Amino acid sequence: MTQPEGGGGTSEPTAVARLTQEITAGLKPAALEDFYQDLHRHPELAFQEHRTAAKLAARLRTAGYVVTDGVGRTGVVGVLANGDGPTVWLRGDMDALPVQEATGLEYASTVDGVMHACGHDLHVTWLAGAADALAAARGTWAGTLVVVGQPAEESGGGASAMVADGLHTRFPRPDVLLGQHVTPGLAGFYPHTPGLTMSAADDIDVVVHGVGGHGSRPESTTDPVVTAAYIVTRLQTVVSREVAAAHPVVLTVGQFHAGTKHNIIPAEARLSLNLRTQDVHVRDRVLGAVRRIVEGECRTAGCPTPPEVVVRPGYPNTVNDAVLDDEIAAVHRELFGSPTVFDFGPAMGSEDFSLLAPEGVPYDYWYVTSTPPTAWEAAPGTGLADKIGNVPGNHSPSFAPDPSVLVPGVQTLVSAALSRLA
Repeated sequence: MTQPEGGGGTSEPTAVARLTQEITAGLKPAALEDFYQDLHRHPELAFQEHRTAAKLAARLRTAGYVVTDGVGRTGVVGVLANGDGPTVWLRGDMDALPVQEATGLEYASTVDGVMHACGHDLHVTWLAGAADALAAARGTWAGTLVVVGQPAEESGGGASAMVADGLHTRFPRPDVLLGQHVTPGLAGFYPHTPGLTMSAADDIDVVVHGVGGHGSRPESTTDPVVTAAYIVTRLQTVVSREVAAAHPVVLTVGQFHAGTKHNIIPAEARLSLNLRTQDVHVRDRVLGAVRRIVEGECRTAGCPTPPEVVVRPGYPNTVNDAVLDDEIAAVHRELFGSPTVFDFGPAMGSEDFSLLAPEGVPYDYWYVTSTPPTAWEAAPGTGLADKIGNVPGNHSPSFAPDPSVLVPGVQTLVSAALSRLA
């Protein structure tokens, strides 16, 4: 797959595209950049987004929204009722990651070991910019706009916490839920995927129980490190030998913890796994294989106690409403040019975005590419897949989106909202 070339818009935009152009014409890129850089300098981890939430809430109150703080611990909800019409929810997530920044940016993180390595600072900036623009132009549309600043997307608990705190009952029920995510790729493209767009994710915790002892007398122990190492190796065969090639699956061992000293054989070893799937039956098959391998290796090693295998469901599949996605993608083509909108298919990444939608409510989630042109051109490879693998992406300590995407990212949200409110 190759990335399309930009340019080439339609000759006569529709009313939604024209209105978007009109009400975003006054956007001040410098002000957006100041807001974004401030957020980037002060990243906050999941459920610690107090400063970020306060910044967003202040912007919403100034624009005329009725704001509720502390939804789902640190979430923010702003409501702008503007006559009879549909209710549109716009969502942006706010949390950062435990990553030491290595971008060298002038506005790099000032918090040791914490960084906006996934672009949620951009998401909040886009959300605030769109909320401002739509509030200022409320004479051009009718309905209710609900702005959702979500905490803790990275930990997987933010959306659930907001829902548990009454998100679906305390605020106007949406007719549609809309959101977007920054992604690597030459800045200036807006990928849309109707239907399945992101995978489900599960975390799996494994504890291997052995018998500890002195490193000089391994025969008197049951070494859980060796057993866990066999488990790690054997797990590599699950995807390659137990899943059909037609089904995308990723099984990762992200953590291996055991022991305290060179000459002590520990009594237990702990593994942390992450599973990404796009089919519920495949998920069940892989989870079964994980349990079988862990239990089998522990029996073979003679572990005195059966292992612990705990599955922590995280994110469901994200499945865009195909009709809604087609309509919003069409508006984005009119705004930015037909070649800038394309479908790169379902990703193995995961999101809790869909949990914010009440049952039966359609949602749409798209992407905004953000790699600076110089970095993109310097990356090895010719096609989209090749180059994306060779530029800093989400969760990288070198992830540095091009500030040129600030205004277009506001316009994508504004136009999507207006496709229902206008």
